[in-house]
Amino acid sequence: MYCVKCGVRLQEGTERCPLCETPVWNPEGSASAAPTFSDRYPVPPKSRRYPILAFLTAFLIAASLSPLIYCLTNLHGVYWSGYVMLGCALFYFSVVFPFWFERREPLIFVPLAFVLTSGYLLYICLYTGGRWFLSFAFPLTMLVGILTTAAVAIFRLSRRRRLAKTGILLIAIGCSTMLAELFQHITFGGRMFAWSLYPVCAFSIMGLFVFLCGVIPPWRAYFERKLFL
Repeated sequence: MYCVKCGVRLQEGTERCPLCETPVWNPEGSASAAPTFSDRYPVPPKSRRYPILAFLTAFLIAASLSPLIYCLTNLHGVYWSGYVMLGCALFYFSVVFPFWFERREPLIFVPLAFVLTSGYLLYICLYTGGRWFLSFAFPLTMLVGILTTAAVAIFRLSRRRRLAKTGILLIAIGCSTMLAELFQHITFGGRMFAWSLYPVCAFSIMGLFVFLCGVIPPWRAYFERKLFL
């Protein structure tokens, strides 16, 4: 060990140079004395969403119960408060409830939202005395729910052949419009193929193009690079 200023050789354990009084600097000792890692455990940041979620939960409960109490007290029946209660429940379980979880799995909450929507439409149908739920609203809601869940699965679970799968999904969306028109024809009457052929042709052309982009390697490489897939 030597003095950094005058170069005099120093004995081990010397704190100052006896010749120039320069404090001794030992790089090996400094490196060994410096801690290599923190002795504190990382503290997870406090989430601010839980107080907001609690406030929204309390607010929606109050917004649901207030019309019910009013209708039961003054009108002696549920009446229009059922719309408010089921609407608040649909909004809560579709928008607010998933944020209580650290990991929100859309393949669970997306179908749940469509099931709740079907329940809401069933209540409206029963309350108004209609006959359009089983033949129109329910199959149409389930059809849209299946297509939406399939789209979520394509872009969340699998990263392979996304363009080809998206093309097939677009073709399926176009063909589903004929089913929607069939449900409309069965429930409300009217002429078939009055409007469904237009989205079928448009979505089929787009879907076929996207599918070809997914199966032809040069096209797939170009569009995956452009679209960050």
